[in-house]
Amino acid sequence: MSETISIKLQLSTLPANPGVYQFYDKDEKILYVGKAKNLKKRVSSYFNKNHEYGKTKVLVKKIVYIKHIVVDTESDALLLENNLIKKYQPRYNVLLKDDKTYPWICIKNERFPRVFYTRNLIKDGSEYFGPYTNMKTVRVLLDLIKSVYPLRTCNYDLSAEKINAYKYKVCLEYHLGNCKGPCEGHQSAEEYQRQIIEIKDILKGNFKSSLHYFKNQMKLLASEMRFEEAQDFKEKIEVLENYQVKTTIVNPKINNVDVFSIISDESFAYINFLQLSHGAIIRSHTLELKKKLNESDEELLQLGIIEIRQRFKSHSREIYLPFPLIVDQDLKVTIPKLGDKKRILELSERNAKYFRMERFKQIKVTDPDRHTNRIMAQMKTDLRLSQEPRHIECFDNSNIQGTNPVAACVVFKNGKPSKKEYRHFNIKTVVGPDDFASMEEVVFRRYKRLLEEEQPLPQLIIIDGGKGQLSSALKSLDLLGLRGKIAIIGIAKRLEEIYFPGDSIPLYLDKKSESLKIIQQLRNEAHRFGITFHRTKRSNAAIDSELESIDGVGEKTATDLLKTFKSVKRIKEASIEKLAEVVGVSKAKKIYNTFH
Repeated sequence: MSETISIKLQLSTLPANPGVYQFYDKDEKILYVGKAKNLKKRVSSYFNKNHEYGKTKVLVKKIVYIKHIVVDTESDALLLENNLIKKYQPRYNVLLKDDKTYPWICIKNERFPRVFYTRNLIKDGSEYFGPYTNMKTVRVLLDLIKSVYPLRTCNYDLSAEKINAYKYKVCLEYHLGNCKGPCEGHQSAEEYQRQIIEIKDILKGNFKSSLHYFKNQMKLLASEMRFEEAQDFKEKIEVLENYQVKTTIVNPKINNVDVFSIISDESFAYINFLQLSHGAIIRSHTLELKKKLNESDEELLQLGIIEIRQRFKSHSREIYLPFPLIVDQDLKVTIPKLGDKKRILELSERNAKYFRMERFKQIKVTDPDRHTNRIMAQMKTDLRLSQEPRHIECFDNSNIQGTNPVAACVVFKNGKPSKKEYRHFNIKTVVGPDDFASMEEVVFRRYKRLLEEEQPLPQLIIIDGGKGQLSSALKSLDLLGLRGKIAIIGIAKRLEEIYFPGDSIPLYLDKKSESLKIIQQLRNEAHRFGITFHRTKRSNAAIDSELESIDGVGEKTATDLLKTFKSVKRIKEASIEKLAEVVGVSKAKKIYNTFH
């Protein structure tokens, strides 16, 4: 783990998704595990307010590194949080109690163990499962267990001697079918203990043995024509299966497996590792690898699997991968295609993507040159360019019902706006609303001037529009002899299609692609810049026409008035004396009378 990344920077790059967060200290020791509906908001709250409790203050001071695992739902986050707490037992998950202790599910250390929730841990040999951060989950699990297994709720001492001496009588729970009456010897200790073993498996997330037993019993009872009893087992199977499919985090079908996925770009690869034990995720880690010789994803994933399994001393004999790979012959390789296994692999891929996004955001702050180089290399690949588009120019036309036609050119250098190089254009040679002809004029004027002044030309021109506007711009480049020397593309608004010269089939970039985001930013900036100029021009035209409609007021007089009074409103409010100071008494009376 790197201590060079500040907490502030780590917080700024957290995703706003459900998940589990883990706090580590300077010695890479886990301090705390928590869940969140929104990771960014929840984790940031630790650092954005003064804490009332001293233990929380101590915890926050010790935090050096924040890790997280993104999941689909809040319930997934809760289950995963519990798995990680059980695995690592972080110190502050026990100490940070706020106004109440966390609930646990207790299996009492007695001959016929009771199963119940408690907030007090008593060291008497009983087993405790938890802690749980949500009481609702505890109740769901207990309701599930009670609906499947008949357990006693009394606190009698059910020793063999007392049962044989007929010391106790069955209660109402026995007659309701909620208990099998071990107090009178109606249920053996062995049968009851088998139920307890299965309940422990359920609390660990392993439903396999319970389902297997119930299915066998159902078949046996059905073969003996005991259909009512078989129906009871069928209902129990349905309860277990319905609970089981609610989450991908706890799944009994996936046991002792390592899951690997890879996301890569021009320079780096990110390999995510999920470790599953007893159907539950107990570890997540993402490894960043720098490419040296343009290695393939297969080569990098092979290296990553060896590195990660050695680092975490994994002995799982099965691994899930996104594509076939040659690995250790003792390992079973599975390429999931559907179902829970596929969802687990997708969860791994999602965590790799989020890690990559966070690294990009962090690099953008700490190493902006590396960030820029990566973006430029990505754009070159995505747009099939011969060189990196370090200098990009984008054109947009603006006119409303054919009035005041203008155009705008915005300039980006190294993926960022260079506002001092933005240019406005008044359309001079085109009459009426003709976007194609306007685009042809503006592109010609722009690059004719750059050539005359021997200014550097862009590596990429973006035209806001489809094939028509792109063809018009190409005519101008042909006239100037620049076709083939500058890459040019058009972007159509409706579906964000990218058009290339001479190709009728558009390119569709991934909606989350950084190349598309840069192009959209250019297009939006050109549109904003053009519209602002267009509005200003329309407004000025309206003002000029309002003043010049007054008898005796021409362009020069209107200009003098606006220079002095700054707006038409102030001219309307001015007295004859004030107006006379600028335009003389005769014109002042005419202006005053017009507005009054």
